[in-house]
Amino acid sequence: MESQVRGGTRWKRFAVVMVPSVAATAAIGVALAQGALAASFSVSGQSFKVTAKELNGTGFSQYGAIDQGYTLTGDEVKHPVAVSVFETARIERMCQSVVTPGIPVLGSVSLQLTAGDSSNPDRQVRAKNLYIDVEDLGADAEFGNIDIGVAGKDISRGPGMKAGEVQNKQANPFGFAQQAETARLTDVKQTAWATTAGTFKLPGLKMSLKKGVHECY
Repeated sequence: MESQVRGGTRWKRFAVVMVPSVAATAAIGVALAQGALAASFSVSGQSFKVTAKELNGTGFSQYGAIDQGYTLTGDEVKHPVAVSVFETARIERMCQSVVTPGIPVLGSVSLQLTAGDSSNPDRQVRAKNLYIDVEDLGADAEFGNIDIGVAGKDISRGPGMKAGEVQNKQANPFGFAQQAETARLTDVKQTAWATTAGTFKLPGLKMSLKKGVHECY
């Protein structure tokens, strides 16, 4: 079974990642209202943008959550996110950017990372046990053998929910989740608050710092 979806969702600058139906979006909202929480660390006061020409993943799952973190002035804040999980992921032409505003004399400064700028699969970014806490996503998406509406504790594809999140009641094991055997995303544009991975290989990594706002999109 395959499901296709095209589009971008914008809540704030990032709301939900690759939710392939309106019903799924509503269910994530219910999970948030019931107290589902996400990241196992406090996120910084800066979200970051990521683009990719193509992402091919296996063992995909996703569940609604809340990241706890800080503003740049140190106030506590919570961000609704969709945690997207991949057992393995291969990413072509990845760009990641984050902007730090209000630096004395300099103003805004942008950090930009690029990697995997190749059509050769052996030279593309690769990750295992990848977790992305996403606030907004736009892409063309195709899922293979997708299940929508799975209870979080019953995720059977990929690494599933983080054990620490469940133990600390940071994720609701009875809340809404979805999963698929494979996921293919093209022309990806997303904003996220956190990313963790078991391994993250970045061939051809380049980093640059520039004055002003220079984002991946």
